[in-house]
Parts: sequence; structure tokens; C-alpha cells
Amino acid sequence: MTTSTATMRAIVQRAYGPPEQVLELAEIDRPVPGDDDVLVRMAATSVNTPDWLTVSGTPSILRLGSGLRRPATPVRGSDVAGTVAAVGRDVTDLRPGDEVFGAVWENRARSRSGTFAEYVVVPADRLAPKPPGLSFEEAAAAVMSGITALTAVRDVGRVGPGTRLLINGASGGVGTFAVQIAARLGAQVTGVCSTRNVDFVRSLGADHVIDYTVEDYTRGNDRYDVILDNVLNHPPAATARMLTAAGIFIPNSVGPGGGLLGGLPRVARAMTMRWGSTDVRTVTCVPDRENLAAIAALLASGEVASIIERTYPFEEAARAVAHMFGHRSRGNIVIGIDGR
Repeated sequence: MTTSTATMRAIVQRAYGPPEQVLELAEIDRPVPGDDDVLVRMAATSVNTPDWLTVSGTPSILRLGSGLRRPATPVRGSDVAGTVAAVGRDVTDLRPGDEVFGAVWENRARSRSGTFAEYVVVPADRLAPKPPGLSFEEAAAAVMSGITALTAVRDVGRVGPGTRLLINGASGGVGTFAVQIAARLGAQVTGVCSTRNVDFVRSLGADHVIDYTVEDYTRGNDRYDVILDNVLNHPPAATARMLTAAGIFIPNSVGPGGGLLGGLPRVARAMTMRWGSTDVRTVTCVPDRENLAAIAALLASGEVASIIERTYPFEEAARAVAHMFGHRSRGNIVIGIDGR
């Protein structure tokens, strides 16, 4: 494969630490698509948990997989929304000018670039047509958050009419999608959030809302068929006690904490509970065309919406990641890249 001499602007991470100190706008080589790849001119992307974890470098033990002093891949971001700029010779169902959305996080080595950039290379099977009525920002926000929520609710939790589902972190990126999808499937949804988000979560379709500043859901009397825990701020055993006899516990967070291990011991305790009487299941986000088409259909129908708290301009990507650091975002944080 030849190396392109074309360049592009990208947000590059030079070290670990506070986003405003370690992320900078730079000019780097534009990636070149392989035979099965697509070069996408980016319009928007979003900030997800892996982004702020890698920027901060915490828990520190995670650096063993990404680089001890700085990340091996300098550009963060995984969610794609933009326009096809070029296609590899084996790509037959996409062409330049098509508006697409998808993801690169399973092929970061191949793409050589994350999505905090003007262009990104994406495997063709990780892209789908963007619904015409959806903005690039809405499409970008729906990839990791939307597919994770869809997979957790529909496939892992097997939620259906009458399922009693509790969602901890109901006002966040994954949580806002999970509430809407579960309500659409007929579940009895209980959302856990802060005071300022109680009415908001209820407006998404939650039947009951618990304000965690007032009430600890792990000490309540209700029991749930499925618990989707996007925060993991309680001991796993305490959360598991709130399940029915055949209930499913879905931990979907690295948990709070910094240092070498951060919240990973709590994650480990949650996973070891599967060897006992608790049905603990993990959720894996797979951004294939089937899942992209499923979330696109939900968004196009109007029954589910991408909730975006704020869209930052490309030059302020560090502020967008810092916003995510606060763990108080309502819905998703988006970065607009080309100003469209």
C-alpha cells in the first residue's frame, strides 16, 4: 500500500492527563483506504467512555494495552458520521458522496486514526447509510451509545412486555437510549438519575424514576428482572440483591475510582458473581451493518431519539472530553468537525 502525502487536521493526544493539557490540534497524514475500506470525510463524532479513559490514562493498568507514556494511537474517537470521500477497489455498495455512519473502534490499527479528525478510514462492513432525516450529529451520537443500549436491552436482557427493568445512569449516553428502547418494547422501566434529570428521564418513557441523591435503590423494596448498571457505584452484591430469582445483572461500567486499578476490582467482583447464583451478563457493542440498520430504523421512526447535551466545534474537542470527565452529561457529547 502506498503512503499518501495528503494531510488533514486532527486532535492528537501527546501524553496522559487533563484533556486541555494533552490534546492539541495538529496536522497529520491523511489515512489511505485498503481494498475493503472506505475513506470518510468526517462531519461529526461523539465522546465515549473509552475516550476519556484513554485521555486520562486511568485506571493506570489500562496503559499496558495502550502505551505506557502515551497512547500508541494518538487520535481518539470511534463514532463515524460523514460523507464517503473514496472507496477501496473491493467496495461495491458505497460510493463517493454517500452519507454514512458507523464506527472504527474495532479496527483502530487498520485505520491508523480515530475519529477526532477530518478524515478516517473505516472498514466498509462497519458503515451504513445515514437516514436522510437524521443530522450527522444525531447519527454520530447513536453509534456506540445506541448500539450498546440496544444490545443490552434487546439481546442480553431480552426485555419485553412487562419486564421490570432498572437502569442505573438513566440520563447518560447509553441510559437515554436504553430507557427509550425498553419503553418501546413494553418494559416497566425504572430510571436512576440525579435530581435535575428526574423529569427528563420520565419524559423519555420511564415509568418510575429514583433520585439517587434522595434514595438508594439498593435499599428499596422493589425487585427487578433486569438491572442495567451504567455507573457501578454500588457494591455488585448490593445491586444483585435487587434482582428477582431469575433476574439478570448487566454491569456496563469500569466503576468509579482512579489510581492503578481504579474501579476494576469492583468490575471483577461483579463478574465473579456469575459463578454463584447471580446471572451476570456482559454487553459487547458490535457496530456491524445489522445493528447499525436496527438503530437507524428506530431513529428514523421517531420512536427513539439521539439525546445530545452539547455539540462542541472541532477546535474545542478537548473541552468536549473534559465535559465527559464530569460524569454529569445529559445524553451524549458530540463534536462537529466540518461545520456542516
